[in-house]
Order: sequence, then structure tokens, then C-alpha cells
Amino acid sequence: MVPVLFSVSYAGLWGQHALDLPGFLVKAKELGFPAVELMAKRPHLSPLDFGERELEELRQLADRLGIEVATIAGYTDFTLGAGTETPAIEIQIGYVRRLAEMGRRLGARQVRIFTGYTTQVDAYQRDWEACVRAIRECAGLAGEFGVVIGIQNHHDVGVGVDAYLELLSDVGHPNCRAMFDPWAVALQGEDLYSAARRVAPYMVQTTLADYVRLPRYAYQPGLVNYRSLGAMVRAVPLGEGFLDLPAFFRGLRDGGFDGCVAYEMCSPLRGGGGEVNLDATARASLARMNQLIAG
Repeated sequence: MVPVLFSVSYAGLWGQHALDLPGFLVKAKELGFPAVELMAKRPHLSPLDFGERELEELRQLADRLGIEVATIAGYTDFTLGAGTETPAIEIQIGYVRRLAEMGRRLGARQVRIFTGYTTQVDAYQRDWEACVRAIRECAGLAGEFGVVIGIQNHHDVGVGVDAYLELLSDVGHPNCRAMFDPWAVALQGEDLYSAARRVAPYMVQTTLADYVRLPRYAYQPGLVNYRSLGAMVRAVPLGEGFLDLPAFFRGLRDGGFDGCVAYEMCSPLRGGGGEVNLDATARASLARMNQLIAG
């Protein structure tokens, strides 16, 4: 397994300290990561900003640093624009095709994509079928560039373990693989060993983060009491939250997974988003990742 640092961690999207991509590659090297995943939107690897010259410069920098660009992280929502005349799915498929082309130039193994968010409860089957068709087409186009498409279990369609495996089966394309992470299914109350063991044979990457639950309540004056609300979560270094990562990795190993293990700081982080805290969290999490990988 290969530890990977995801550039979203230093993109400033959640108030973090922001680095450009050259600065991020240097940071990943300083922190000790052998490989990176690049966020394929501004302020990082946007197709609007990276032509052939910029890609070649980035590839040369990665080579000088000895850093592998393992994954290009696409941002898709294949239910977006449903019921309108806008060809939203076609636009996104074109975006994924360009990411695969960029990935080949950077030596990447794979392009990460998402499924789609639920539009209406009674349209779930329509949403599902739209995602299946789009992902299948993306997989075929990416294969032309020697790049694998990987689905991360993030958006609503196919987010549960059973639904995720069903979605992979429905896509049924040899160039479409799993990028299954433990966060969503842990929040859903799934057993992480069992989930990882089931999905591991199809996986090329997992993405790790760890969180603490912070229960929320709303005061009800007439009852002089509090009503429970859904808990919020806050990111902490790996091993300090509620995710049973040792069980997850046992499942990965027992299922035969030997791919990329990415780490992300992609939400509000305990201690804030300053560079010192980001660096300390990333270093501590890499040390924990290496322990988990070693078993």
C-alpha cells in the first residue's frame, strides 16, 4: 500500500492555509509522503488553467522531488441538471475525459469521481441509471488514456455498502474500480472490517480521515429541556477519532487490497486551518497510516 496526500488538504476550501500546486508538491515531500492526489478544480489542477506546458512543468517538478502523482480527483455529480435542457452529464463526461488525458501526462494511475446527489425521492431509480450510464462512459473514455476510473462513496447514489457494490456491478466496466473509504459507512453504523473485506477485491484506493462526534441539542423553553439533533463531526488526526481504522485495514488486507491510501484534511479541523496545525496533523496521520499499512 502507498501513502498519498490529497492536495485538497492545502487548498483553503475549509479555511485552511492555501498552497498552489508546486508549493503543495514541495510540502508533501517535506512531510514524507511518497505520492499525492491532486484536486482537479481551482485553485489546484483545473483543466482551465493547466495546458500542456503547465502539465509538463508540474510533471518535471514531481520527478525532481521524487513524488508520484498517483490520483487525479475529479468532482462530478451526474444527477446535476436533471430535467433541464442543459447537457450537464455530457459536460461532466468531457471533464472526466480531460482529467484522464491530464492524468496520463502526469503519470497518474487513476481518476477519482463521485456519483450524484439525490434529486427527489421518487426519482431515485432515474438518478441511479443516470449515474450508471455516465460512469460506464467515463470508464471507457479514460481507458483510452491508460487511466482507471475509481468511484468514491461520497454522494447519495450508492453510498451504502450494499448499494455501492450493486452500483459497481451495474456499471460492469473493467476499467471502473472502487475507491472505497470508511468515513461514510462508519457514520452509517456499518462494521468497518466487514465493509472493507467485501469491497477490497475491487479497490484501487481508499481515502482516510478521522473524526470526533460532537452531539448537538436545541433548547425547548416550554419543556425546560433539550431536544437532540444530529451530531456534527470535526476532523482530528488519524487514530484520535471514532473510526475503527485497525478493523478497516484488517478487512482491506484480508480482501487483498494493495493500492493507494490517501489522507485528506477536507473539513474543519481541530486546532484550526493554520499551516503549523495542518503540517502537524498530516505528520501524525502519516505515522498512523504507516502503522496501519504495516499491520
